Amino acid sequence: MEAILNQIGFLYQVPAWASVLVAVVLALAFSYTGAPLWLWAIIGYAGLFGLNAPEWMLLTYTGLVFLFNIPGIRRTLISAPVMKVMEAMKFLPTISETEQTAIDAGTVWMDGELFSGKPNFKNILAQDYPELTKDEQDFLDNQVEALCAMIDDWEVFIKKDFNADVWEYMRKEGFFGLIIPKKYGGLEFSATAHSAIVAKLASRSGPLATTVMVPNSLGPAELLMHYGTDEQKEYYLPRLAAGVEMPCFALTEPNAGSDAGGMEASGIVFKGKDGELYLRLNWNKRYITLAAISTVLGLAFKLSDPDNLLGKGTDLGITCALVPSTTKGVVLGKRHDPLGVPFFNCPTHGHDVIVPIDSIIGGPEGAGNGWRMLMESLAVGRGISLPSQAAGGAKMATRAVGAYAMIRKQFGLNIGKFEGIEEPMARIGGYTYLMDAARRYTTGGLDQGAKPAVVTAIMKYNFTEFGREIINDSMDIVGGAGISRGPRNIFAHSYIALPIAITVEGANILTRTLMIFGQGAIRCHPYALKEIEALTNKDTKAFDKNFWAHIGHVVRNKSRTLLLSLTRGRLAGSPVSGPAAKYYRRLSWASAAFAFYADIALGSYGGALKMKEKIAGRYADILSNMYLAAATLKRFETEGRRKEDEAYFHWAMNNLFYRMQVAFDGILSEIKVPGLSWAFRLMAVWNRLNPIGSYPSDKLGHEVAQAMQTVGEQRDRITHGIFIPTDPKEAVGRYEHALNLIAEAAPVYKKMYVAMKKRELEKASVPNLIDPALEKGIITKEEAELARSAEDARTGKA
Repeated sequence: MEAILNQIGFLYQVPAWASVLVAVVLALAFSYTGAPLWLWAIIGYAGLFGLNAPEWMLLTYTGLVFLFNIPGIRRTLISAPVMKVMEAMKFLPTISETEQTAIDAGTVWMDGELFSGKPNFKNILAQDYPELTKDEQDFLDNQVEALCAMIDDWEVFIKKDFNADVWEYMRKEGFFGLIIPKKYGGLEFSATAHSAIVAKLASRSGPLATTVMVPNSLGPAELLMHYGTDEQKEYYLPRLAAGVEMPCFALTEPNAGSDAGGMEASGIVFKGKDGELYLRLNWNKRYITLAAISTVLGLAFKLSDPDNLLGKGTDLGITCALVPSTTKGVVLGKRHDPLGVPFFNCPTHGHDVIVPIDSIIGGPEGAGNGWRMLMESLAVGRGISLPSQAAGGAKMATRAVGAYAMIRKQFGLNIGKFEGIEEPMARIGGYTYLMDAARRYTTGGLDQGAKPAVVTAIMKYNFTEFGREIINDSMDIVGGAGISRGPRNIFAHSYIALPIAITVEGANILTRTLMIFGQGAIRCHPYALKEIEALTNKDTKAFDKNFWAHIGHVVRNKSRTLLLSLTRGRLAGSPVSGPAAKYYRRLSWASAAFAFYADIALGSYGGALKMKEKIAGRYADILSNMYLAAATLKRFETEGRRKEDEAYFHWAMNNLFYRMQVAFDGILSEIKVPGLSWAFRLMAVWNRLNPIGSYPSDKLGHEVAQAMQTVGEQRDRITHGIFIPTDPKEAVGRYEHALNLIAEAAPVYKKMYVAMKKRELEKASVPNLIDPALEKGIITKEEAELARSAEDARTGKA
C-alpha cells in the first residue's frame, strides 16, 4: 500500500483547495460508478498525503480502513451491534407468514432492473416481444373472428345470456381450454395468444371476454396444471378443455375481500366409518364468477386436522380443493347483478359438505399449500386477463372515436378539428399505444417462464385505470351517442362495467398502495429481503455482506440522482441512437432517483412504511410508469422506429415521465425524514424547477388525434387485433363505412370548398352544395354520387 501511495503522492503536491476539489470530483465519480471500498481507501490516502496530514490522522484513517475493509473485523465490531439495534428498533418491516408466501411466489423480472437505480437497458431490450404462432394466429383469424360475429352485445345484455349456439361453439372450439396442454385435449396456447384472444373478444363484448377468460385464468385448470396429482389431471383437464365441466373459483367472502388471508371458510380432516380420510367443509363465498353455471368449484379454505391424521400438524392453513357443485350441502345462490353486466356471478354456500381427502388439489400433500398456489397463479393471471380486456377496449375506443370525430360535424367542422376534442383523443390514442406495448412485453416475459408478481400487479392496476380514463374520454367525445343505450351504442356497456375491472383480482387501491411498492420494496430491492432474512435468522455473516452492499447501493444512487438531475440525464448512456435515446437517459435518471428515495423511505419509516400508503402509492406510480416506459421503448425499437408512429411514441413517453414527475413531487413534498425533512422540501422545489417530465405538448396531441382520424395502414396497425364488423348496419360497421366514404370523398369536398372561397358557389352545407357544384361542372356526376353517399352515411341515412 505504501509503495502505491509513494508512486501517486506527487500528483497531490498541489494547493489544499485543489486537493479538495480533486477529492470531490473523484468521490462523485467513484460513487456514481459504484466503485469498491478499497478504491475509496486508496484515494483517501492520496488525499491525506496531498494535504500533508499529520501522522495521528494517517494512523486513525488506517484503523478505519482495516475496520471497514476486513469482513471479520467489521462483522464483529460494527455489523453485529447494528443488527441488535435494528432488531430492537424494528428498523426493517417484519414479514408475516402469508406475506412471506406472497413474496416468495413468482419471480423478479425487469422490475428488478428498474428498482436497481442503474437499469441494464441491453437486458431490457433483449426480452422477447413474441409474435403468435401459425396455429394461434389461425385461431384468432377464424374461430375468434367467428365467435365475435355470432355475438350481439346488446342482445346479450337484454337476455342476460348467450344463445345456445354460442355456448356450443365455445365448447366445440376449445375456448375453455386455451391454456390446457394438448395431451389433455386443450389448445396449449401461449400467454401472448391467450392475451390476444381475450383482447379481441373484449372489443366485441365484455361478458364474452369474461366468460372465456375466467376458466383460463385463476381457477381449477390453472391450479391443476401446476399442482394437481396425475389422477386429478387425467380426470378433470380433458373435461375442462371440452367444456363438459364449467369451473369457478370461490375465494371472496363477506369478511375476506382484499384481505383474502382473513377467510373464514373451513375444512376439517376426519376419518370415515370406512377407514378413509375425508374433509368436512363449510363456507360462505360471494361474488363468484361463473358459480351460477358451474359444475365444479375450486374452493379456498382454512384446513385443520385436529387428530393429525395427515401427520402435518393440526393447523394446516389455507388449502384449495375441487368440489363438484352437485355434492350434498353445496348451495349455488341467487345470481348477482353486477351493475347489470350479464356475466354469471353468484354467492355459494357449503354446509357440512363431505368430500374425499383426494379432493385437495395436489392430494394430501397439497394440504396447507393453497396460499402459495393462489399467489403463484395470480402472479401470472393478473398480467393477462384484465390487462388484455382493457387493451382490447382501448383499441376499439381509438378506432371508434377516431371515426366518430371525423364523421360528426358541428359548426360546419368535423369535431376532430376542435382542440377541445383533440385533447381527450390524444389520451385515448397515446394510452392505447403504450398499453399494447406493455401487454406484449409482459406476455413475452410470461411465455419465457417469468412470474413477476410486481409487474403483473402494475399491469392490472394501470391498465384498468387507463381503461377508466379512456372510456370517460370516449363518452365525453361521443356525447348523446354514448348515453343513449341501444344496439348502436359502442361505449355505454364498457362505461357501466368499468368499476368491476377496478375491483376484482385485487382492488386497485390495495394493488397500488400495498402490492406494487409494498411488496416491490422487499421483493425487487437488491438487498432489503436478504437483510430481513439475515435479521430473522440471526445470520451475522449474511447481514454484514448485504448491509454494507446496501450502504454502497444508497451512496451510488445518491450520486447518480444528483449528477443525472444536474445534467438532465445526459450523463447516462443510451443503447440506441435516434429519437428514443433521450428517453433511455431520462429513464436512468428516474431509476436512480426512485431507488435512492425508496431507500430513504425504508430508512425513515422502517417497519412503519407498510402503513404509509399515500407515500407508498406515489412510489408505486413511479415504478409503474418506469415499467410502462421501458415496454414502450421496447415496442418502438422492435417495430423499427417507425417514423409515422413517432407522435404516438413521443406522446406516450412524455405522458409517462410527466406522471413520474407528479409522483416525485408528492414524495419530496410529504416524506418525513428525521432531522432532514426540510432538505427534502428544498429538493421538491428543485424538482419543480428541473422536472423529469412535462405533459405532452398540444402539437403532439394534435398529431395523435389527426392520425386516429386518418384512414390507412397506421390506423389499422395501431388498432390491430380487434373485431371490426363489415356490416354497415352494425354500430362499429356504420362508423367504418361512413369514415371510408368520407375519406374517399375528401377530394370532392375540397373542390366544393375551393369553389365557395372563390365565390363560385354560395356558402351552404355540403348536402346543399352538391347539386349546384354538379350543375356548374365543378364536380362530375360520379363525384356527386360519392359525396351524396358519404353525407348519407354521415347522417345515418345509408
